[in-house]
Amino acid sequence: MRRGWKMALSGGLRCCRRVLSWVPVLVIVLVVLWSYYAYVFELCLVTVLSPAEKVIYLILYHAIFVFFAWTYWKSIFTLPQQPNQKFHLSYTDKERYENEERPEVQKQMLVDMAKKLPVYTRTGSGAVRFCDRCHLIKPDRCHHCSVCAMCVLKMDHHCPWVNNCIGFSNYKFFLQFLAYSVLYCLYIATTVFSYFIKYWRGELPSVRSKFHVLFLLFVACMFFVSLVILFGYHCWLVSRNKTTLEAFCTPVFTSGPEKNGFNLGFIKNIQQVFGDNKKLWLIPIGSSPGDGHSFPMRSMNESQNPLLANEEPWEDNEDDNQDYPEGSSSLAVETET
Repeated sequence: MRRGWKMALSGGLRCCRRVLSWVPVLVIVLVVLWSYYAYVFELCLVTVLSPAEKVIYLILYHAIFVFFAWTYWKSIFTLPQQPNQKFHLSYTDKERYENEERPEVQKQMLVDMAKKLPVYTRTGSGAVRFCDRCHLIKPDRCHHCSVCAMCVLKMDHHCPWVNNCIGFSNYKFFLQFLAYSVLYCLYIATTVFSYFIKYWRGELPSVRSKFHVLFLLFVACMFFVSLVILFGYHCWLVSRNKTTLEAFCTPVFTSGPEKNGFNLGFIKNIQQVFGDNKKLWLIPIGSSPGDGHSFPMRSMNESQNPLLANEEPWEDNEDDNQDYPEGSSSLAVETET
C-alpha cells in the first residue's frame, strides 16, 4: 500500500514538473505576443502618421518576425537525437556487465565492446564513457541530460527557455533563434526610439499608445543586451567547434585532455553546424553534416578518420558516435559514468 502511494506521488511530481517546465516558454510567448500588438497596432497603426512609413515598418517587421517565430518553433519542437541501437548494450552484454562485481573486469568489458565503435573520447580516468542509466556506450560528444532523462548526441545544454535539450539535431536552429532574436529587438528599438523621444518631449499627445511605445523600447533594449551576450558566446563556441559542455570541461582522449581536438579551422567549424550549402545558413532547415554519432577530428590522419578526409560516414560495421568535445593527435576509446 505504501509503495503504491509512493509511486503515485512520484508520478504526480513528474507530471507537475513537466507542466511547470513550460512556464518559461509561456512567458516568452506572452511577451512576444504583446510586442506584436504594441508594435503593429499601437505604434504603426496609431502613432505613425506617414502611410509610407507605416508600410515600410510593417513589411520589415513581419519579415523579421516570421524568421524569429519559425526558429523559436524549431528550437522547441525539434526533438533531441539519441544514439542509435549500435551503441546500446545487448541483453546478454547488459546481463554480463550488471552481474560482474569486479570493476576492472567491467571496465575491460566496455573496452572490448567499444573496439567495434568509432568512439575516441574517454572519461577523466581514461575509461570508456558509459551511461549506466541508458545502458549504452556514449558516442563522442554525447552526454546524458538529467532533465530529458536521455543521452543526447552532441549535447550543448538544456535550455529552459525552449524547454528542450540543445544538441546535434537543433543547435543550428537555436543559433538562428538567438540571431533573429537579437535582430528583432534591435529593429524594434531603432524604429521606436524616435517616437520615444517625441513622447518624452511632449510632441505627441499623451494617449494609451504612449505607454506601449515607452515600455516596448525598454523591453527591447533589455532583451537585446542579454541576447547579444549569449549570441556572442555561442558564436565563439562555433568558431572553435566547441559545445558549452566542452568549454567548461575539456574532453579527454587516449593521449589525454585536448581542448582543440575538434577545431578544424574557422570555416570548417562553421560548416560543422550549418553545412556546406550557404543558401541554407539563414533558413531553419536541417543542414548539419553527418548523423551526430561521429565527427572529424583535428589531429587524426585520414586513414584513422575517414570523416576528416571526405566526410563519408563510417561503414555499417563501425558505429558513428559523438561524445565529448575535442580530440587529439592520438585518439582512443573513451568512457564515462
